[in-house]
Parts: sequence; C-alpha cells; structure tokens
Amino acid sequence: MQPDGEPAQRLFERGEGLTYNDFIILPGHIDFAAEDVDLSTRITRNIPLKNPFVSSPMDTVTESSMAIGLALLGGLGIIHYNNRPETQIAEVRKVKRFENGFITDPVVLGPDNTIADIDAIHTGHGFSGIPITEDGTLGSRLIGIVTNRDFDFEVDRSRPLREVMVTDLVTAPEGITLAEANQILRESKKGKLPIVDKRGFLVSLVSRTDLKKNRDYPEATKDERKQLRVGAAVSTRESDRERLAGLVEAGADLIVIDAAQGDSIFQMRTIEHIKKEYPGVDVLAGNVVTARQCEHLIAAGADGIRVGMGPGSICITQDTMAVGRAQATAVFNCSRFCRQKGIPVVADGGIANTGALAKALACGASAGMMGALFAGTREAPGEYVYKDGVRVKKYRGMASLEAMERGGGKRYGYSESSLKVAQGVAGLVVDKGSVFDLVPYIVQSLRQSFQDIGVRTIPQLHAAIDSGDILYEIRSPSAQREGAVHGLLAYQEPVLGTGEERERR
Repeated sequence: MQPDGEPAQRLFERGEGLTYNDFIILPGHIDFAAEDVDLSTRITRNIPLKNPFVSSPMDTVTESSMAIGLALLGGLGIIHYNNRPETQIAEVRKVKRFENGFITDPVVLGPDNTIADIDAIHTGHGFSGIPITEDGTLGSRLIGIVTNRDFDFEVDRSRPLREVMVTDLVTAPEGITLAEANQILRESKKGKLPIVDKRGFLVSLVSRTDLKKNRDYPEATKDERKQLRVGAAVSTRESDRERLAGLVEAGADLIVIDAAQGDSIFQMRTIEHIKKEYPGVDVLAGNVVTARQCEHLIAAGADGIRVGMGPGSICITQDTMAVGRAQATAVFNCSRFCRQKGIPVVADGGIANTGALAKALACGASAGMMGALFAGTREAPGEYVYKDGVRVKKYRGMASLEAMERGGGKRYGYSESSLKVAQGVAGLVVDKGSVFDLVPYIVQSLRQSFQDIGVRTIPQLHAAIDSGDILYEIRSPSAQREGAVHGLLAYQEPVLGTGEERERR
C-alpha cells in the first residue's frame, strides 16, 4: 500500500523553511489509553523532567513563583537575569528552599503588630500562619504564633497580635531532621512547627503544606537532596562571572547561556569556563538554528542546546536582522544532529498552543521553552491591569527597548553605551489564571496528541521520526484556515487552563 504523507526527512529536506503551522502530523494506530502516555524527558544530558516544558528566562515570565510552580508540576523554570546579581541569586534560593522543608527566612511579626498586618501579608504572599517574636525579627525569642483561626471573626483589625496569638506552642529543637519534624507535625496536628535554638530563639519553620506538596505533586522536578530544581540565565560577558558564581553557590541546577545568536567564541569560552569551574552544573547553550552551530557548542561542552532565532510572538529579529530560520525546520535539523551526540534540544519560541508544543516534540525536540504561553499567569511577574475591560499582564521581549533599558541588551551583545536596535516588542497578554490549572491542561492535551499519533513516550516518538514511521503532510493556506475555527460570525474560545471562554469575532 502506498503510504499517505511523507517522513520527516523528506518533508524538511525540500529546502523550504517550515513553521509549525505549515504541516500536520498524520494519525497513527491507537492501542492504548491517553493516561498510558509517559511524557518523561531530559532538558539536558543530566537533568530529567517528568513533563517537557520549560519557562523562558524573561523578566515578565520567570521569577521564583513561576519556577516553583513549574518544578512542582514536573517542568522547570529559568530565572531571568534582567536584574541585579543579588536579586537573581535570591530568586534561585527561594526555589531551592521551597521544598527543603525548613523555611529559613519565614515572615515574622512582633506582638505590637496588628491583625491588619496579617491581612496584608496574606494578600501579598498567600499565607497567614505567622510566628511572633519579641522584637518581630527572625533570631529573637519566640513568644507566640498567629493563624487564621485566631482572628477569622475579629471585627477590629487594629487589635495587636499579643491579644490574639497562641502562646502554648509546639516547637522543635535546632538540628532536628526533616523526617522528625514531619512526624511532630503529624502527631500534633499543627499547621506550623517553629524550630528554636537552646535560648528559645526562632531559627526556622516547618509547614504542614510541605507535607501536602510532597503528596499532591508526585511529578515534581527535584535534585538528589529532594529540593526543587531551578535554572538561571547568564550572559557571555566577563562581568557575569561573579553572578554565575553566586548562582551556583545558591544551588542553581542549570545555567542557561542566554544569547540571541549563540554560535560565538564568547559563548564557547563561557561554556568552557563553567565546565572547568563548576563541572557538576549542566549548561544549556544557544540560541542556534543549524547543525553546524550545534556542533560548535557541543564541542565546547554544552549539555543541551536551545534552538530558535526569531520565532517568538514578541520577537522581530528576523524582520530586523534578516537572520534566523523557520522554527520547525530549525528544530528538526538541530535535533537530528544533536540526537546522534546524545544531547537534548529545547525548542524555544513559536509555541503558541499545545498543538505547537506537540509538533516541536515531533520535530525532535526533547522539551519546549515557552514565554507567551506562561505570560499572563498568576505566577508570572508583574501586576494585573485592565485594558478595554479585559484583565491583562505586561509581556515584553528581552530585546524590546523597554527591557533593554533594564539590562536585557546583554543577551544581544550591547554595551551600556551602544546604540540599541530593538529586536522585540512589548505588549499585553490576557489573564490565564494559575499555572497549577494551565499545566495539567497542557499535559492532558499532549497525552491525547501522542495517543492520536500512536506513540506512548518521547523517546518512542523520536525513534519513529528516525525510522520514518511517523508521517507528515504540508498544509496549504486553505488547509490552515480549514483546520481552525471558520465560517462563524462569533464564537466562544476557551482560555487555556482556566475553564473559561471569551468571545471572538
């Protein structure tokens, strides 16, 4: 029987630059349930993920809240560097401490603080179990603790905490193990366990919610010490070597060398420096779009390759610089070469929806890096505002003039005095709710996509690409229109992961 469609090798060897919209994957045979699909993968040689998604190191996408959320859900967040080194280092530490069990920098108040102060902390941080010390600082004598149940029905929010705090405390001594602390929490049925030294001074805190997180997030991306994994971006500048040292000391599992055009002597020297000084830290290098570029970075010691020049929704590199490559073609060619070397590829850019992520994986990527898809979520940096009655957040390219004014030009090799040429724009994205709702939606969509293709795992998908068992077909402009919503005056479009809809015309 003459097969329908064509294998990936023939599809991409035509010499035309193809985007994810330009082709479709033909269905395979289903003999398993979508729940049987295993999306485990690797972002680099030594870092496994349960789910194939990574957040982009952009200042409107990834700080500690995003990195914590994605790591709990089986992915990974990359902390941006458009900030002071100590700020980025602190963000990495927040992630590494999150699942460690011992909260070493808890929010602390004093007895003269008020219930209104607790309300403000709850609004800003989402928690309200607060230790009370003599002078309101960590490292002074613990005298009480305040939780929701102590003031829920109190009308006078100006009451001092000394009047509502609990003073009959269950505590544990400094030096106790996490397992022992957890056992005390179970037996005492308390929400928080303060850890104190021999003088009764507060040292740290253990929360019952950490026990629940271990139960509720079995796919969490963790290191050997059971801490959440996190990545951090650096530039190729010599001045970032001190930043790099601080990030490694803080526990960053992955260093992402963030450059718009990654095939440079500067990046190769940076890779070599990292592998020499910090051999236990993996390096994700890029961005590149050709096999030759991949070869240079792998030879320098890269553990993973980041592919994409100009396909992002807020990127204008290809228009401005006339350099880059159509993303699907770039991912296929780079992945084919890197797979021979045992190096994973991360497809960065152009992933506007779950179908594009499935296509990136079907082009050979081991994971997708996304900015726009995660921008606008509750965990993304920035405040919500309203635009024409729609709740939105700011989203900007790191090459937008706005971002470069804060330091984003490092990614593009600009000095402080350089005339900066914008390769990105700033815009607004609609509120997408929380990543804790969005990511399960993405995961389920991917599982159903893999079921339709007829493969159960990402390695099986890649093997089928190489063998030609998966077939593809070019989509004409008419076919692309036909495959999307058409012929309606208006319709309700689902907002990813929120369970809500918005009207489109």
